[in-house]
Formats: sequence, structure tokens, C-alpha cells
Amino acid sequence: MNKKNILFALSVCLISIHAYSQELNARVTVMSNKVGTSVDKKVFNTLQNQLTNFLNTRKWTNDNYRVTEKIDCSFIINIESVVETNVYKGSIAIQAARPVYNSSYKAALINFQEPDFLFKYIEFQPVEFNDSRVQGTEASVANLTAVFAFYAYTIIGMDNDSFSPKSGEVNFTRAQNIVTNAPEGKGITGWSVFDGLRNRYWLNENIVNSRYNIIHDIIYSYYRTGLDKMYDNEAEARSNILQALIQLKAFNRENPNTMILQFFMQGKSQEIIGIFKNAMPQEKSRIIEIVSEIDIVNAAKYKQELQ
Repeated sequence: MNKKNILFALSVCLISIHAYSQELNARVTVMSNKVGTSVDKKVFNTLQNQLTNFLNTRKWTNDNYRVTEKIDCSFIINIESVVETNVYKGSIAIQAARPVYNSSYKAALINFQEPDFLFKYIEFQPVEFNDSRVQGTEASVANLTAVFAFYAYTIIGMDNDSFSPKSGEVNFTRAQNIVTNAPEGKGITGWSVFDGLRNRYWLNENIVNSRYNIIHDIIYSYYRTGLDKMYDNEAEARSNILQALIQLKAFNRENPNTMILQFFMQGKSQEIIGIFKNAMPQEKSRIIEIVSEIDIVNAAKYKQELQ
């Protein structure tokens, strides 16, 4: 084989190796302004880089993702206090988006913030996660990667559901495994039924609960038969989104105050306003009625923008 053919063969191999990659295109930001000078800030830069590598280089599923199919997501840790040496407490914000067909627009899948996030981190400590040993050897250390792994699986599951009905199930089940085997220790919250009504436990419980299966159909209808059809047939797409939200309203009446409703609607007000801005008056009135019930916080905003 001559040199030209050898180089060609090598290039084909490289293309086949890199044609598929990991699932996430994640960005992690660690903010430590409130900590002051009590801790060397380069520790947080190291943590930021290690968590970014952890999310982006780990293979979370058995599926093959092309580079262009990676899921854009971001995590912002806002450290508010040093509980003890190397143990930090703060909040964490999670966002994820997926592209809309024939558009440069990216629709939010997740836009959520947790107020209480405790973890232990020593600079350059291994940032690892094992589905079979979620609790690790030290609870506060394990909690760092358990929380990130939980949201990685949840993000992938939501993305899958938005493209194919109920196809996120395996990832939601992996997230459930983390909840079931979560680290337990002083100051660690969010994994238990007793930790409030808006936490990781209730989010996952609502997602995997067969009683709430309609949620997966709503996710699919809203994104795939709604947003993805806006370019080809705006009226039909808008109608499909309206029907999805009607289903969500019915779900809310049967199951009031669920975590999954708030989780789904978080950050969607401006998107929904944009979708129905050019709708017929009757359709506008209908959507105002629906979203004012399922997104009470933004009810006045919908009325102001759409009436």
C-alpha cells in the first residue's frame, strides 16, 4: 500500500472514531464572590474545569451521538459559604436546551435552580461517579458528582422525550437509581421525600411515576409536533402546542401542585408569548386562560403581552 493510500485509510479510521461522541456539551461555572479571601480562588477554577471534563468526557448512555447532536447545557454553582474546611454550601442552577428544526432558535428543556447544595472538594481530588457506588466512601464528596450525574441523566432523558415518545425512560431510571442510593450526611438535602416539595426526589418521582405518564406525551407534543413544525406549518404547530398545554392543564387539575409541572413550565413564558403573538384573537384568549392557570407567576405577563 503506498503512502497516499495509507494516509487515506488512516483518515477514514479517524473519521469513524470521531463521528460519534459523548452526549453533553456542558459548561460549568463556579462563582465564589461571597467566600471572600478565606479560600484560594484557584481551587474553584480547578473544580470548574474538572466538572466540565467530567460531564463532557463521560459516556452517559449506550447511544451514539454525533457531534452536532450533543445537548447544550450549563451548570452554575454559586458558593455562598464555607461550612468547614473544604466543605462548601451554595446554590446550583441547571439549564439545558435543544435546537428547533429549521431554525437557529434553541428551546429550553430545563431552567431550574436548587437553593441548597452542599459538597466537599479538595483541589485536584478525582471527580468520578459510579452508578453502582453512588454513596462513594464519603457522603459530602459523593454528593458533588451524584447531583451532577442526576441532572446529566435527567437532561438526556428530557432531550430524548422531546424527540421520541417516552424514549427518555432508561435515563430517568438511571437518575432514579441515584435518588434511591443517594449520599446521606449532615447538610445534604434534596434526595428525600422529607426535604420539601421541590427537590430531586420529587422531580424524579413525578417523571417515573406511571400515574403521570401523560407528561411524556406532553413533552413530545410540545417540542416535536409543536416547535419543530413552526417552520413548515405555523398554524398547525401552534395548535399542537395549544393541545399539549390543554393536556397539561387537565393534568394539573387531576394532580395539583406537582413538581414536574413547575419544572416543565419554568422559563417558558417568553417562548409561549412569542409562539402565540401572531395567533388569532380566539386562540390568544384560549392560551391566556390555560397558562394563567398552570403558570400563575407569569399570568399578568401573558395577559399584558397577548391581549
